[in-house]
Amino acid sequence: MPRPHQSSTEQLERTDPIGSGVRFSPSATVPRPVRPEPQSPGDSMIGRIPVLDVRPLVDCGRRPAKAVAGETFQVTATVFREGHEAVAANVVLADPSGRPGPWTPMRELAPGTDRWGADVTPDSEGRWTYTVEGWSDPVTTWRQHARIKIPAGIDTALVLAEGAELYERAAEGVPKRDGREAVLAAVDALRDASRPAAARLAAALTPEAEAALARHPLRELVSASPPLPLVVERRRALFGSWYELFPRSEGARVEPARRAQKGRARKPARVVGGTFRTAAERLPAVAAMGFDVVYLPPVHPIGTTHRKGPNNSLSPAPHDVGVPWAIGSPEGGHDAVHPDLGTLDDFDHFVAAARKLRMEIALDFALQCSPDHPWVEKHPEWFHHRADGTIAYAENPPKKYQDIYPIAFDKDLDGLVAETVRILRFWMDHGIRIFRVDNPHTKPVIFWERVITDINRTDPDVIFLAEAFTRPAMMKTLAAIGFQQSYTYFTWRNTRQEITEYVTELSGDTASYMRPNFFVNTPDILSGYLQDGGRPAFETRAVLAATLSPSWGVYAGYELCENTPVRPGSEEYLDSEKYEIRPRDWESAEREGRSLAPLITALNRVRRRNPALQQLRDVHFHSTDDDALIAYSKRSGSNIVLVVVNLDPHHTHEATVSLDMPRLGLDRHERMPVRDELTGDTYHWGRTFYVRLEPGVTPAHIVVLRPSPPTGGSPTP
Repeated sequence: MPRPHQSSTEQLERTDPIGSGVRFSPSATVPRPVRPEPQSPGDSMIGRIPVLDVRPLVDCGRRPAKAVAGETFQVTATVFREGHEAVAANVVLADPSGRPGPWTPMRELAPGTDRWGADVTPDSEGRWTYTVEGWSDPVTTWRQHARIKIPAGIDTALVLAEGAELYERAAEGVPKRDGREAVLAAVDALRDASRPAAARLAAALTPEAEAALARHPLRELVSASPPLPLVVERRRALFGSWYELFPRSEGARVEPARRAQKGRARKPARVVGGTFRTAAERLPAVAAMGFDVVYLPPVHPIGTTHRKGPNNSLSPAPHDVGVPWAIGSPEGGHDAVHPDLGTLDDFDHFVAAARKLRMEIALDFALQCSPDHPWVEKHPEWFHHRADGTIAYAENPPKKYQDIYPIAFDKDLDGLVAETVRILRFWMDHGIRIFRVDNPHTKPVIFWERVITDINRTDPDVIFLAEAFTRPAMMKTLAAIGFQQSYTYFTWRNTRQEITEYVTELSGDTASYMRPNFFVNTPDILSGYLQDGGRPAFETRAVLAATLSPSWGVYAGYELCENTPVRPGSEEYLDSEKYEIRPRDWESAEREGRSLAPLITALNRVRRRNPALQQLRDVHFHSTDDDALIAYSKRSGSNIVLVVVNLDPHHTHEATVSLDMPRLGLDRHERMPVRDELTGDTYHWGRTFYVRLEPGVTPAHIVVLRPSPPTGGSPTP
C-alpha cells in the first residue's frame, strides 16, 4: 500500500481528458488523486483536514449543479487546519463512468480567508461528480520555516537535514521526465556540508525544483469532501439566439373585399393565414440574422367555445382564428396540428428546413385545454369542477382566459405525468428537442420534476425552457429540479443599478443551476421602455440582451420596432398576434431601412465569434461617471469583450469610463487600439477613456479587447 502522501502517476498522451483547465504536454505524467474514503453527506465526522462549504451546492447537494460541455466554472471550499502548518487543496472531477481525472490545484482566493477555489471544465455531456481534497503541505511548511530560521542561524543543521529528508520523500512522487532530477539535486545540495547554509537553502529553492513539486506535491493527511453531483448538458442549454414566430402569420395574405352580388351582401376583406410550408420560406431570412432556435407557439387545433376575437374581445367574428394557447377541438389535442397549418408531414418539412439552415425548432408546450379539448370528455378528473358542475376557466387577475381550462393535478398526478411524457415523446419523434413550457409555475413542481427526469433519463439532449415570470423562489426551484433555461425579469430591469444588481445575481451562485434567456419582448409583454423609447430603445435592449446573457430571444416584429399598446399603461400589443393573423412586409421594411435586422445580425455574429459572450459566469461592471451609461466586460480565457451602452433612448450622453484593469487581466497603464464591432470605428483606449453615445446613431460600443484564438470551428450546440 502506498503511504498516504504519495501520488500514483499516469502517462497522458493528450490534454487533460476532463478539460480541467490545466493542460499537460504529451509526455507529462500527471498525479492521480489519492482517494480516501469520502464522508457521506449525513456523516457528522469532520475530516483530518477540514473541508467545508463546498460550492456550487444545489439543495444541500441533493440536486446536481449544472454546466455544459466545455463550460468553465469555479469550485470553492473552506480548507484549513490547526496550528501554523500549511495546507493546500485541489478539485477532482469524475466523469460519467466514475473515472476520476487528474486533480486541479486550488488557490487561496484571498490571503487569510481559508477560502480556496479553482476553475474546472468538464468536456463531455453526462452525470459527473466533483470532490474537494484538502491536505497538509509539509514542503511549503518547511520552506516557510527555513526562510526564517536559516538566515537567523536557528537550528540550521537540523532544518537542512529535515528539508533533505522531506525532498527525498517528495521526489518519489515526481516522474523522471517531469522534474525528479531537479528535486534530487535539491536533496544533494541540502546535504552538502561543504557549502554555506544559505547556499544550500538557495539550491533547494530553485525554480525548477519548485515547479516540479508544484506539479507533483507531497500530500499528507488527505481529506476529501463528499462527492457532489454535476450534470453536464449540451451547449444549446446555455448558449443560443432565439426567434419566435407564428406560422399562421408567415406567408399570410389579405384577400380583398369582394363586390356584392345581386341579392347578397358585400364580402369584406379578410386575412388568409400562412402554413408550415409558407412559414418555411421565412426561415432563410431568420437564419441570415444569425438565429439558432426558431420558437413556435402552440401549433395544435384551437377551440371555438369562448374563442377570443381581436384584442382579447369576447365576441369573435366567424373568421377569427382564436388564441393558439386555447388548445384542443374535435380535430385533436396536444398531439395534433391545426389543419389550417397543414399536416404532420408539413410540420416535418418545416423542422427539416430549419435543420438544413443549422437551426433548431423549439415547440411551445402549454399544459392547458380549450373547453373543446378531447380531455374534457375523456378525463373529467383532470379539471377542477365548481359547485354547479361547471369547469373553472383560467385566471391571472386582472387577466381572464375564458377560452382556457387549467389542469387540476392532484386527483390523477400519475396519469397526467404519463400523458405528458407521451405527448412530449410524440413531438420528439418529429424532431423537437427543445420545449418552451408555458406557465410552469402554475403546475406542481413535483409534476415537472417527474416529467423532466423521465425525458432526460433517456434523452439528455432535450431542453426545457421555463416561461415563468413569477416569484424568485418558484423560478429558482423550477431550475433546480430540471429546467435547463428560464425566462427572467430582464424585461423590467432598465436602469444601470437595476441591470447591474440583477445580472450580478444571475451570474453568481444561481448560475450553477439557473440559466437565463433574455427575451427582449414576447407576444404578452411590450414593456413601457419599448413603448416610450422608439427605435433607440429597441436597439439598446437588443444590445443588452445579446451581450449580457448567453441566450437571448426576440419575438417577430421586434425588428420592425412594433410598440403600440392596446391602451395606455398596458403591456399588451394593439392588434396582438395572439388573437389574429399579422402579415408583415419584411422586404419593404429592409429595403426602406426600417428594419433592425442589420443590428441583430451584427450582434449574433459577434456572439458567435467570441466565447466571452457565450458564457454567463464571468461578467464584470465598470465605472462610468454618468448613470445613463453602463459599461461591462465578459471574459473567457484570453477572449475579452467590453460593452458600453447608453440606457437613455432620448438623449445623447458623454462620460468617462474607468476600467478595472486587473479584472480584465491587463496592466494598469496598458493602452490598446480597439475596433467597434458595430460601426467599424477604431479608438485608442486605456484605463480611462471618453465615450459619446447618441440614440439612433451610436447606441453602444462593443469592442473585443483580446480576440479568441482560432479553434478550428465552433463546437456543436
